[in-house]
Amino acid sequence: MALWDRVKESASTMQTQLMAKKNDLKSGAFRDSSMAMCALVAAADGSIDPSERQRVAQLIATNEVLQNFSADELRHRFEEYVDKLTADFAFGKVSVLQEVAKAKRKPAEARAVIQIGIVIGGADGDFDRTERAVVREACFALDLPPHEFDL
Repeated sequence: MALWDRVKESASTMQTQLMAKKNDLKSGAFRDSSMAMCALVAAADGSIDPSERQRVAQLIATNEVLQNFSADELRHRFEEYVDKLTADFAFGKVSVLQEVAKAKRKPAEARAVIQIGIVIGGADGDFDRTERAVVREACFALDLPPHEFDL
């Protein structure tokens, strides 16, 4: 199986698993952690261009699992985290990873945050090494083993 096909299959599998848990994913910690994860993946290479920002914002707005929350609230939080990362990536990353770590008290939410990172990273068909690396770092912030997610 080609790498592209594996990325698409993995993202699809993660989305299916997330949908099964949708009703359990309603806390503020999950909301904040998932938006922080989206921002981390979007800015994984150290920058984020406007088209990439718009694409991720569109994915957030249309993802059924995230519809437990207001689209405006999600967009606001995503933009806030992206701003921190674009102002100073290294410093911002520390702060944003702390937001990701908010979900570690609930293992189902922590796993869902990682799955959202994989879905966002694979949305363009190229879950590249920088995106994989930030999702792996998020695994450590959430006390989850990266190998559980093939990272």
